[in-house]
Parts: sequence; C-alpha cells; structure tokens
Amino acid sequence: MMNRIKTLAWIALGLALFLPPTGQAEEPDSLAAATAQARRTGIVIAAERVMPTVVSITVLQTRTYSSPFWLDPFFDEFFGNLFPREYSREIQSLGSGFIVSDDGKIVTNAHVVADATTIKVTLADGRTFDTNVMGIDAGLDLALLKLINPPEDLQSADLGNSDDLMIGEWAIALGNPFGFLIADAKPSVTAGVISAVGRRIQTGEAKRFSYSGVIQTDAAINPGNSGGPLLDSTGKIIGINSVIISPTGASVGIGFAVPVNTAKRILPELIKKGYVSYPWIGASVYPLIPEFAKFLSLKVERGAMISEVVKGGPSERAGLRGGDREVRVGNSLILVGGDVIVEIDGEKVMSSDDLIR
Repeated sequence: MMNRIKTLAWIALGLALFLPPTGQAEEPDSLAAATAQARRTGIVIAAERVMPTVVSITVLQTRTYSSPFWLDPFFDEFFGNLFPREYSREIQSLGSGFIVSDDGKIVTNAHVVADATTIKVTLADGRTFDTNVMGIDAGLDLALLKLINPPEDLQSADLGNSDDLMIGEWAIALGNPFGFLIADAKPSVTAGVISAVGRRIQTGEAKRFSYSGVIQTDAAINPGNSGGPLLDSTGKIIGINSVIISPTGASVGIGFAVPVNTAKRILPELIKKGYVSYPWIGASVYPLIPEFAKFLSLKVERGAMISEVVKGGPSERAGLRGGDREVRVGNSLILVGGDVIVEIDGEKVMSSDDLIR
C-alpha cells in the first residue's frame, strides 16, 4: 500500500513539473485575438466597407493644339502650306469615382471627364465597363456617370452628412493615385483629419477656377485621386476629393473635397436634365467683407454688394440699385454705392456665393 502511494506521489510530482500551468496554452491564442481586434480600427472597418464601391476612371480626350510657328511671317512664307496650323492629339488621363446606386450611377469630378471622347470605368474587382456621362456641373466640379450594361452585383456607397463635420475628426481618402504606375484597380487608402470646413479657394491660371464651401483635409490626395470619396470614421461618404494645393504636384497635406451634401442636392437634376439650373438675379455682385465695409462706412459687414444691374432684369424690377461711383482697391476699380443683399427668404446672405445655394 505504501509503495502504491509513493508511486502516485511521483506521478503527481512529474505532472506538476512538466505540464504547463492552467490557462498557459490558451494565453498565446488570447493575445493573438486581442492584437487582431486592436488592429481593426475604425479606419480599417470604414475602408473595408467602402472599397468595393470605389472605381478607377480612364478617360480619352482629343485636344487641339495650334502650331507655334503659324503666326510667324517668315515660317508662313516658306513653309505655310507644308504644316498644319492646328493638330489634334489623343490624351489619356485617370481619375476616381464611387458608385451611388445599384444600377450603375457613379459620382466623380467634372474635370476628370471634361471633353472626354471615351470613358471606361474599372471596378475594384478588375471588371471594366463602357460609361456615359449623365450630367455635369463644371462650377461645382461634379459629374454623374452611368455604366453601360451594369452587373447585378454592384455595391453602392452610403452618403453621409457633410453639414455635421467636426474639425479634427478622422478623414479617410480613397482613390487610385498615380493609376498609370499601379497595375491593379484596387483603391488606395490614406487617412488624416478634417482640417477646416467652408473653405473658399482659387486655383488655375489667373485664379479663374473657384471652389467655395469645400472641406479641407490633410489626408493625402494625389493625382488620380480626383473624384474619389472622402469618408468619416463610420464609413459614410462626406466629400468628393477634388483639388490639392502643392508646389510639387503631389500631396503636401493640403487637399480639398466637395461636400457630399452639395452632390446630394444636385444629383436629382443631373439625373433628370443632365445639368443644374441656377437662379439668375440679373445683377453683378461681389462679396462684402468687414474690412471693405468699414472702408465704405457701411452699417453692415457682410453680404452681397450689387455693382451693376441688368436693365429689365429681376433685380431692376425689384427696385435694387447698382453702384454709382468707383473706388480703387489695390490695382482694381470697383463700382460701389449699390445695395447690399443681406437676407433672402429669411436666410442670411454672407457672400455672393450664398445667392446661388
């Protein structure tokens, strides 16, 4: 009996020495599960939700160029009939977009598809479709496309509310940057924050292109990203990536997106008519800012100041007056003395842009 007890004791001691403590085997699995869970951040979840709706847009455009010599008298005399004064070239460019309906409607930027002769859309899974332009609004830099013979398994994006953004909250940009250099159509993901809202910027030669009320973000937006979605941390689209300010042409952390509420407002008209109708007040106006109002000794600081009215137009019929004298501001002469529009239908007018919203 004693020998049996000793044997059992040795067996127990051996088990105690060589078997791991209770729960030790499960610990690596628990750590791996916790790590995997920690890696699935809101950015990861939001990107996974929207990536199937992001598309790559390939555009062919025919551009006409003038010969640099055709106005040269010497060249024209000796070679005028040998070389064309104008010639055309086919240019290929790339952009991004996102699906907004199960029947193949896609939102992108107007500048992505402007003057296009051929548009092809490639889905995230690599399938490519011919595409038509349903509508375009160059002023807002928005365009609506429609796939020809769309598949039945399309996934559409969830549009959010760009009026409810917080400065500093996460912003996630999706698109196809430098698409000529990347061999697949899967969208790239970059993240940053909402840097500002309601921005007004001017771009292009002589600052002739103006974007008003746009979202500023430091999420990287590069060539090829134009038209792609800007998301919040819940995976809802809050903007359409449009333009960057950069001395190099690549992202330096200053990008801008058209608010998604702007797109939601005009989409019904683009679907129905192909364009957006805007009210015409029959007057030339410019924004009144506090510094200029103080200079003119006005009682209001902001609004839309009328410089000229069109004879017989809505403003003249309503009794509104244009300016009656000129003042010099910098290198420009501005007509002042006209009425200032500060409110329409109970809505405050803070600038001339508010007249068309």
